[in-house]
Amino acid sequence: QVQLVESGGGWVQAGGSLTLSCTASGRTFSSYAMGWFRQTPGKEREFVARVSRSGGNTYYADSVKGRFTIARTNAKNTVYLQMTSLKPEDTAVYYCAADRSVLPGRDPETYDFWGQGTQVTVSS
Repeated sequence: QVQLVESGGGWVQAGGSLTLSCTASGRTFSSYAMGWFRQTPGKEREFVARVSRSGGNTYYADSVKGRFTIARTNAKNTVYLQMTSLKPEDTAVYYCAADRSVLPGRDPETYDFWGQGTQVTVSS
């Protein structure tokens, strides 16, 4: 069992930046690929970014490529999502998730553990 806790959400003006953190419990953090997803009311959970177990491989949704950066520090059991040039359409609840699979999945159904989410609001 892995417990994930996100932090760092908040309110920011368009063009601004925020960095989200997600800290995992347990000693097996490096056994999981980690992903960030987001969700707005009435919509399905959307893939944002994924980082491999070692941190050497990253994947991004086209909508955030070039603006967001995912990274992890296994020694601290933490994965980060650095968000820059934020737009109002980035407003959502952001979730981190852990995936046992090594395949670069973007489907939330393939992820095994989820955090509780953190709200990001970008005003125009």
